[in-house]
Amino acid sequence: MESLKQLIDNWILVAQGLIGSIGALAFLVAFMYKIVAIEPRSVMEAKRWLGRIVFGTIGVEIAGTLTHALIATIPSTAH
Repeated sequence: MESLKQLIDNWILVAQGLIGSIGALAFLVAFMYKIVAIEPRSVMEAKRWLGRIVFGTIGVEIAGTLTHALIATIPSTAH
Protein backbone atom coordinates (compact mmCIF):
# COMPACT_ATOMS: atom_id res chain seq x y z
CA MET A 1 0.00 0.00 0.00
CA GLU A 2 2.87 2.36 0.77
CA SER A 3 4.34 1.89 -2.70
CA LEU A 4 0.96 2.78 -4.24
CA LYS A 5 0.80 5.97 -2.17
CA GLN A 6 4.34 6.83 -3.23
CA LEU A 7 3.48 6.22 -6.90
CA ILE A 8 0.38 8.44 -6.68
CA ASP A 9 2.37 11.16 -4.90
CA ASN A 10 5.02 11.09 -7.62
CA TRP A 11 2.44 11.32 -10.42
CA ILE A 12 0.68 14.20 -8.65
CA LEU A 13 3.96 16.10 -8.39
CA VAL A 14 4.74 15.48 -12.06
CA ALA A 15 1.25 16.57 -13.14
CA GLN A 16 1.31 19.70 -10.97
CA GLY A 17 4.72 20.67 -12.29
CA LEU A 18 3.70 20.09 -15.89
CA ILE A 19 0.44 22.00 -15.56
CA GLY A 20 2.20 24.79 -13.69
CA SER A 21 4.81 25.12 -16.44
CA ILE A 22 2.25 25.03 -19.25
CA GLY A 23 0.02 27.43 -17.31
CA ALA A 24 2.87 29.88 -16.82
CA LEU A 25 3.75 29.77 -20.51
CA ALA A 26 0.12 30.20 -21.55
CA PHE A 27 -0.29 33.06 -19.09
CA LEU A 28 2.78 34.79 -20.52
CA VAL A 29 1.58 34.38 -24.11
CA ALA A 30 -1.93 35.64 -23.27
CA PHE A 31 -0.50 38.59 -21.36
CA MET A 32 1.82 39.53 -24.23
CA TYR A 33 -1.08 39.21 -26.69
CA LYS A 34 -3.15 41.51 -24.48
CA ILE A 35 -0.38 44.09 -24.61
CA VAL A 36 0.11 44.01 -28.39
CA ALA A 37 -3.52 43.49 -29.43
CA ILE A 38 -4.96 46.37 -31.42
CA GLU A 39 -8.67 45.58 -31.45
CA PRO A 40 -10.65 46.02 -28.21
CA ARG A 41 -12.36 42.66 -28.79
CA SER A 42 -8.96 40.91 -28.92
CA VAL A 43 -7.95 42.56 -25.65
CA MET A 44 -11.19 41.38 -24.04
CA GLU A 45 -10.62 37.81 -25.25
CA ALA A 46 -7.05 37.86 -23.92
CA LYS A 47 -8.33 38.99 -20.52
CA ARG A 48 -10.83 36.13 -20.53
CA TRP A 49 -8.09 33.63 -21.35
CA LEU A 50 -5.94 35.02 -18.54
CA GLY A 51 -8.80 34.37 -16.11
CA ARG A 52 -9.32 30.85 -17.44
CA ILE A 53 -5.63 30.03 -17.15
CA VAL A 54 -5.44 31.29 -13.56
CA PHE A 55 -8.64 29.46 -12.60
CA GLY A 56 -7.42 26.21 -14.21
CA THR A 57 -4.03 26.37 -12.52
CA ILE A 58 -5.64 26.94 -9.12
CA GLY A 59 -8.01 24.03 -9.83
CA VAL A 60 -5.09 21.67 -10.45
CA GLU A 61 -3.46 22.70 -7.18
CA ILE A 62 -6.70 22.14 -5.26
CA ALA A 63 -7.21 18.75 -6.93
CA GLY A 64 -3.71 17.69 -5.90
CA THR A 65 -4.32 18.79 -2.32
CA LEU A 66 -7.64 16.92 -2.18
CA THR A 67 -6.00 13.79 -3.58
CA HIS A 68 -3.35 13.94 -0.85
CA ALA A 69 -6.09 14.38 1.76
CA LEU A 70 -8.05 11.40 0.44
CA ILE A 71 -4.96 9.18 0.34
CA ALA A 72 -4.13 10.16 3.92
CA THR A 73 -7.50 8.80 5.07
CA ILE A 74 -6.66 5.27 3.88
CA PRO A 75 -5.62 3.19 6.89
CA SER A 76 -2.12 1.78 6.68
CA THR A 77 -3.46 -1.71 7.50
CA ALA A 78 -5.65 -1.80 4.35
CA HIS A 79 -4.56 -4.33 1.74
